[in-house]
Amino acid sequence: MAHSKRPLTSDELAAFLQTNAVLVRRTLAGLRERGYVGSEKGHGGGWIITADLHQVTLRDIYTSVGSPAVFAMGNRDPHPQCLVERVVNDSLTSAFDEAEALLIARFSDVTLADLSNRFNSQYGEHLHAHLNPAT
Repeated sequence: MAHSKRPLTSDELAAFLQTNAVLVRRTLAGLRERGYVGSEKGHGGGWIITADLHQVTLRDIYTSVGSPAVFAMGNRDPHPQCLVERVVNDSLTSAFDEAEALLIARFSDVTLADLSNRFNSQYGEHLHAHLNPAT
């Protein structure tokens, strides 16, 4: 969105992300409440970034979308009967909690401007590789 010269529709964004436009609209609605994005209705309308990319961090975005679980793996049974499973679960829970805290703390160090700069530096290479595939 930061590199578009016009507002992007949720359908366009969903195509870029290979997901459903309804999911994009829900997510962007939460970001709009925080003032990070805005939407324009009507012909030529769509979503735009309204925040200063240097001021918004990945942690801000993470919090804005509801602080979802970082790791998909975890304990399937929180109260197992097996003592071995309980001990293993306690150790895994502790390790996952520590890792999640470190990762979320790291989110605070990465701004959207950082991501935009990385995108810019890699875009030319990406475009060249797709326009001139090796034969």
